Order: sequence, then C-alpha cells, then structure tokens
Amino acid sequence: MVLGKKSIKINGADIGVEAILLGAVTAIGGFLFGYDTGQISGMLLFTDFKDRFGQTTNPDGHREFTSIIQSLLVSLMSIGTLIGSLTSSYTADWWGRRKSLTFGVLIFIIGNTIQITAMHSWVHMMMGRFVAGLGVGTLSVGVPMFQSECSPREIRGAVVASYQLLITFGILIANIINYGVREIQEQDASWRIVIGLGIFFSIPLGVGVLLVPESPRWLAGKEDWEGARMSMARLRGMKNDPHNELVEDDMKEMREVLEKERTTAVGTWKECFIPKKNGVPKQVYRTFLGIGIHFLQQWTGVNYFFYYGATIFQSAGIQDPIQTQLILGAVNVFSTLFGLWVVERFGRRWPLFIGAIWQAAWLAVFASMGTALKPEENKTSGIVMIVSAALFIASFACTWGPIAWVVIGESFPLRTRAKQASLATAGNWLGNFMISFLTPLATDGIGYAYGYVFVGTNLLGGLLVWFFLYESVSLSLENVDLMYSEPGIKPWNSHKWMPPGYITRMQRDDEYFHHPEKGSDGQPQVDQEEKVVNARV
Repeated sequence: MVLGKKSIKINGADIGVEAILLGAVTAIGGFLFGYDTGQISGMLLFTDFKDRFGQTTNPDGHREFTSIIQSLLVSLMSIGTLIGSLTSSYTADWWGRRKSLTFGVLIFIIGNTIQITAMHSWVHMMMGRFVAGLGVGTLSVGVPMFQSECSPREIRGAVVASYQLLITFGILIANIINYGVREIQEQDASWRIVIGLGIFFSIPLGVGVLLVPESPRWLAGKEDWEGARMSMARLRGMKNDPHNELVEDDMKEMREVLEKERTTAVGTWKECFIPKKNGVPKQVYRTFLGIGIHFLQQWTGVNYFFYYGATIFQSAGIQDPIQTQLILGAVNVFSTLFGLWVVERFGRRWPLFIGAIWQAAWLAVFASMGTALKPEENKTSGIVMIVSAALFIASFACTWGPIAWVVIGESFPLRTRAKQASLATAGNWLGNFMISFLTPLATDGIGYAYGYVFVGTNLLGGLLVWFFLYESVSLSLENVDLMYSEPGIKPWNSHKWMPPGYITRMQRDDEYFHHPEKGSDGQPQVDQEEKVVNARV
C-alpha cells in the first residue's frame, strides 16, 4: 500500500475517504431543503401559529388562514429559492463550489432568524421564508454540482442521490419534531423551536464543506492543473501519491475534453439558449432537457402531499393528520435508501420512465377515490387514499426524487455547467412555486380531482425521458460529453454506447490509456475493439 493512501475499494476502484466525507457533508444541504419543506405542513395547523398569522376567526374563537395568504406564506420561499438558484451560478464560478455553499448556509441562517423574530405579521414570516429560500436555492444548485464534479464515477450516482435521501430525511425529521411539539401548540415555542433547529442543522454544512477538497474540475477551469491533480488525488485517497496511475488516468480523461472547450473558458448565458459552434455537443438541447426534467419532478405532485398533506388529510376526516404525514415521511426515507441502489444498478432512463407510469397510476386511484367517495364520509375511501399516496411517494423516492438530481449533476459541460445547473434548478423551483401557490386554490375549486392534473404531468415526464434523456450511468462527466456528440446515438439506445478506451463502462483498457498512440490507429485499435466486443458477449 502506498504511504498516505486512505481509500477503500468500491466497484473495484479506489475511493478516497475524503470523497465519502465530502458526499456526507454536502448532503446536509438536501437535509435543509427537506426540513424546510416538511416543517410548514404541520406548522400551518399549530394553534398559536394560526392565531398569530391567520386572517379569519372560526366558531371556536381561533383564527384560520385564507387560501390566498396560505398560498403566499408557503410559496414565497420557492420564489426565493428560484432566485437563489439563478444567482448561485455566479457565486459558484467566482468563489468556487465550497465557498458558494458556505454563503448559501449564511443566507439560510439569516432567513430563519427573520422567521423566529416574527410576532403577529404574516408578511414578516413570509419574508423570512423568502430569504431562507435564497439560501436553499444556492444549496440546491451547488450541492449536486459539487458532488458530481468531485465524486469518482464509480460512486457518483449514489453520492448525488444521497442529496435526495437527505431531503427525505429532513422532511421526516421535520414531521417528527412537529409531532413532538404539537402538545405545546398553544405556545409560540412550538413553531419557534421547529424553525430554530434549522439553524442548528445548517452549521455542520457551512463549516464542514471548507474542510474537504475543492472541485478538481472547477480548479481545472481556472487553469490550476496542479491544484486539480491534488484534489483528484485526495478524492482517490492518494494525497501523498498524486501521480498514481489511477489519478493520471482520471486527469487524462478530464484534460482531453476540457482543453477542447477552449481551455475551459466560462461560457455565457446566451450559449445556454442559442446554438453556437464552440465544440460543446447538444448544449442547448441539454439546457432544456435539464429544465424539463426538474420542472416535471415537482409536477409529479410530491409536494402536493408534503406541503399540504396534513391539511389535506385533516379535511378528509383523518383523526391525526400529522401522524399520517409522519408515516408518509418514513415511506419517503426508506424508499430513497432503495433508490441509491436503483440509480447505480438500473441507470437513469428506465427507473425514471417506469416511475412516471407507476406514479400516474396511483395518483389516478387517489383522485378517483376522493372524487367518487368523499373520504370524510367514507372511511374506506380515506384508507385507500392514504395507501395510494404512500405507494406514489415510494415510487417517487426511489426514481424521480434522487435521479433528477443525478441528471442535473452529470448532464452539462464544464463550460456552462454552473449556469445550466442553475437554470435546471430554477425550473425545479418554478414548478415548486406553482404547486405551493396553486394547491390551496385548486383544492378549493375542484377538490381531489386536482390529482388528475398530476396523472397527466407524470405521463408527460415519462415521454420526455424516453425520447430525450441519454443513459449516463458509470460514465465520467467528460465521457457524457462525448456520448452526446455521437450522431448515431439516440436516447433509447444510448445505454449501448462505450467510451473510447473502455472494455465496459466500468472497466478501462489499460493498454489504451497507457499507450495512447496504440489506440488511435492501426492494428492495436482493432485489438481494443475486439476486447470491447468480447466483453459485451
């Protein structure tokens, strides 16, 4: 063993302990996202919260929210996250991926502090949620991008999917805390504790991210190749052996593609939308693909349940809606754990496609039961609706939940990665805002038939994946670029594509990498192709 080597074998390759630590620390950004999402559903039912910020008085003397104010209170955070996701492209490119994440945590803490200090003004509370959203938006772009750029390809899918795992865990913890403090819901401490704990949870991310390696691809983009090499070595567990053969192979792959991108100059916003001859394949195509997948991730309908689930199930006559929300949160977490295996075992395309069909089916059941048999009058209808909601969430949690973030992390070229990731995440938050704002108004108007809208959007998501998304499982980020440049490759047969110098997507051909002149022409190239054919057989 090389002196100073601190790595473990995963999928047959050396993975540095620092790479695993990086994945764990940055995933806390997902926890904050989930915690903030999960807390509002229960808080809307707390007596003191409604008495302080509600608008109308009900017969028992307590106040309630009007639909429009409830929509604004919940949804303005999504506007903050949308803005934060767009501006994060600048902070990520200017300051680096790590400092940008610390900046996002600082803004999140300021937003939560504003919320805690609210007394009786719903506008005060709403603006606090807006500022916190700016921070969450910065994290929602920065975390998957940082994880994708730093994680060795052998574990990239699982590491980025861990972001969604921590989102689900954050939702579950918020539900547990809401369940615990409901005994003191007559006091302001109930909701202040819930919000204040978010500050406590954010500190490990803000500090811890500064202790892990900077993105080697960001460093290469700044032409700091030695810094990039050292970062790559640390992520492989070879800090004291930066010229190790494995590190050299990783650097060779990265350098070849990045140098073609004009020494990795930072691209413009215009390039993301208007085709330009800059050597980057399907750049505009990938921009709209990322936006589409992330917009439709929200329009699967998952936050219909997580923002308003407690309110929905209370109106359906469920005796303890917060407990029901807790059950759905637990299903979300355990299904996402399964999703970490799914994303590496089955790739990106098939899980997303099958998940969309499955989700549409159970939402159709949910909407049909709620429309045909009023759950407040029929106990069986309410039970079926809870079961169908749980099965919908189980599918989302192991397909569209984690894999959409994996796609955003690995689909874009370095030249415009930060900007395209920002645009895709902005699409996510635009969808999030529309769901959170429209749901109270839609349920007032058409009730549970609103579920049929999500049936249609899930089917649309399945079609988008089938006809436009390329299979990127086990490819380096640079080889994803090469795959998109192949004119004969279509999304539905992209899983068959192998990068140059590989026998399978997981196995490099050592002769090709260490003797490149033999892999570029003549007989040796034929030998390499024969190895690929034999491996496939």
